[in-house]
Amino acid sequence: LPALFKQELQNTEAEEGGTATLSCELTKPNAPVEWRKGDTTLYPGLKYEMKQQGSTAELLIYDLELDDS
Repeated sequence: LPALFKQELQNTEAEEGGTATLSCELTKPNAPVEWRKGDTTLYPGLKYEMKQQGSTAELLIYDLELDDS
């Protein structure tokens, strides 16, 4: 069976120049997660950090700009 979200994703507000943390809880622990913005796949680097522990996955977005919304 595919991994599903345990609950709906929530909007997050943050200040320009700050850091936003987006998270989701999955029905399967350690399921592969791909973070996207529209059609663009996001990769770890100076702007993005991805973390996953068990069934929880997080995306941290640093140095927020209006284009990150």
